[in-house]
Order: sequence, then C-alpha cells, then structure tokens
Amino acid sequence: MSVPVLLAVTGASYEDALVDALGRAPGLVVVRRCVDLADLLAAAATGTARAALVDAGLRRLDAEALARLAAARVEVVGLAAPGDDAGERRLRQLGVCAVVPADAGPPAMAEAVLRRLDGSADRGAPGGPGPEPTRPDEDPGGGAGSLRGRLVAVWGPTGAPGRTTVAVTVAAELARAGLPTLLADADTYGACVGQVLGLLDEAPGLAAAARTANAGGLDVAALARAAREVAPDLRVLTGVSRPDRWTELRPAALSVVWERARSLAAVTVVDCGFCLEQDEELVYDTAAPRRNGATLATLDAADVVLAVGAADPVGVQRLVRALPEVRGLAPQAELRVVLTRVRRGPVGSEPQARLTETLERYAGVHGPVLVPDDSAACDTALRQGRSLTEAVPASPARLALARLAADLATQGGAPGQGGPRRRRWLRVGA
Repeated sequence: MSVPVLLAVTGASYEDALVDALGRAPGLVVVRRCVDLADLLAAAATGTARAALVDAGLRRLDAEALARLAAARVEVVGLAAPGDDAGERRLRQLGVCAVVPADAGPPAMAEAVLRRLDGSADRGAPGGPGPEPTRPDEDPGGGAGSLRGRLVAVWGPTGAPGRTTVAVTVAAELARAGLPTLLADADTYGACVGQVLGLLDEAPGLAAAARTANAGGLDVAALARAAREVAPDLRVLTGVSRPDRWTELRPAALSVVWERARSLAAVTVVDCGFCLEQDEELVYDTAAPRRNGATLATLDAADVVLAVGAADPVGVQRLVRALPEVRGLAPQAELRVVLTRVRRGPVGSEPQARLTETLERYAGVHGPVLVPDDSAACDTALRQGRSLTEAVPASPARLALARLAADLATQGGAPGQGGPRRRRWLRVGA
C-alpha cells in the first residue's frame, strides 16, 4: 500500500522533475502539490496524508507550522537543494530531523519517509528542536557541545505566592556557586523579572529569542546575545513588557529556546505563569493560540519543578489542589514544594511542623522547603532592584533558598566537580 504524501516546494526550480521522480518512488503517492504553507496546513488537517516533503524555500515555514503538522499526525521530511547548506541547517534547526538532498533519487526519498513513519529515524518532540549544529570552535568529542544543562521550572498558583522571588533568588545563588545560569521570564500574565532586577529595557529578551527560534535561526550564540548578562555566570531573558504580547511566546518556539538553553547554561531557571488551563482546543475547532502554552511547554521540558505556595490556609489549599495537575503535566520532572512567608500569624504556633504535616497528609509531599517570612529584606531587594543574594545576604529567606539552590547545584553537577566543566560552559556562552 502506498503512503500518501504532500509536496510543498513552491518556487523550487526542480519541482516538476521532483514530481516525476516521486511518481516512480516505491511506496509513495503524491496526493497534493501545495501552493503555499497555508495550503499545506489545510491539506494536512484533512487527514488525507501521512507525510509531507518540504524544502527550506517554503515561505513562512516555522516551528509553529511544524508543530501543527505534528498535531495532524503528518511526518515531515525536508528537501535540501543541491549545495544549499544554509537551507539544510535551517530545516534542522526548525526541528526537521530527516533531511535528504532534492536530487537523491526516488528510492532515497521513499526510504526517508518510511523511516519517519516507522519510527526508526531519530525523533524529537513534535515540532521540537533538531540537533544543535556543531560550531567550529567546539569539540564534538566531549567539549562544550557534549554538555547538557538542566531546566528548573518555577511555578505557583494564583495569588502571588512569591514565585518570582524564588526564581530570581535561586538563579542568583546558582550563579554565585559558580554554575553558569540562565534566568528566563515566561509568565504571559504578569512578567516582572526585569523590574525586580532593575532592568528597565523595554526589549523582551525571551520574545526575541522565541521569534528567532520560530524562524529557525536560533543557535547557542544567538541565544547568548539575546540574554543580558547581569552578573558573573548569570544571564537573564526578560519577559514580555505587556500582557497583550503573550502571542509572541509560542510553545513550539519556546521548546527550541529551552533546548538551546541547555547548551548555554548549566541550569536554566524559568519563572512560569500560574494558569494551567488547556481549554483552547475545546473552544475552537481550529489551531488557536494558547496563552498558557508557554507555561505548559516549560513544565513539559523541565527536569525539576519548584511548586511555590504561600504559607497560609488559602495559599496551601490552592497549592494542594493544583499539585496533581502539575504532576500530570510534568511526569518526568522532580517535584519540589516551596512554601514562602512562613510565619505564626495565619498558621499558629510551630508553623513549620504544622505546614509540613499538612502537606504530607493532604498532598503526599515530604520535606518541603520552608522559607521564613522576611518582608523587610524583600522590600529592600525590590527597592534596590537586586536579588536577595546581593541586597540582604543575611536574610533568613535568602538562606533557605540558598540551601535549595545548593541542593539543585549538587544534583546537576556541583562546581566543585572540576574547573574544566565550568570553563567549557563559559566557552559555549562566549
């Protein structure tokens, strides 16, 4: 039985010859020659094809379009024109894992399509990033390109539980420990990492990186240029300056950003939005933008999730009710619970013991991180536009988060594991 495929190489000089060749390809049948990307996506949505052959010259082909093709269960094989090394590189950066020369011949094209369909080819997440091309100054045999950083997602339910304070402080502590760290703000409702750190630049670094990733041009060097260096070993990707710009943070593009971030930094700390709803697919019968897609994509990619809640009856209840959903969205990640502003007022005497017992009883959480209430220190840090680590190093809140960061650093490879590791990370981000 022949596999139905879509062909989208509009404008390519070899299109007619390619159609003739595919007519002779064993096991393939071209069911539609698409005139543009919109035609390709519409044809894929009908379910009439199982694969698509596209080339780098297809206008507006981006990571979001590949994600929509993946959602339609259409496998993508890229075609590279003879001598078009830049086109092949762009296809791989977009997430097209299988790329064959346009003049490879019918058998080779058929084999590439069939390998994608039977899963024998290297596969990533749908619409996810392809392999990072090796840079000339990297050693493919164990140098910078062989390192892979960890992604820490900092999430918390609605109600300002202190999520941003935790993200900023943990990132600052990791950098202080000597681990190259990237702090990113992916909150699509109220991004404020830039304001907390006194970065008043209106250009959102994460949105710029996402746009470049969506176009297939994001590599480690480009990500390093988008991330502002605010301290030794600490870079920051600021969030969108206005909530109405949330559409710039598309999930498929962010998946590429997080994958590149693993090569730029030993640890990437991401401040996520609070909302986990996925109702767009229920409300719309077309592929609608997802405001919460940035948070969902981050949780899906995370190695560690810090679930932050306020240490009061309302905050704990919200956290406990949301934890099962967080576990379902990030089943592969280690979940750590952090309670902020721990004090006697809303809880009673011995708040640490009461909160620990409550989380263990109602959520099955053992060993939560309890951050003492230190409003004065947090106010000082906010007024100065600095992290707690810099502004008030003796703060009890900072010390609690420093212990958490030290634990994360040890799990991901402590700086004490050798200077060469740190030098290679710095070389990647250079």
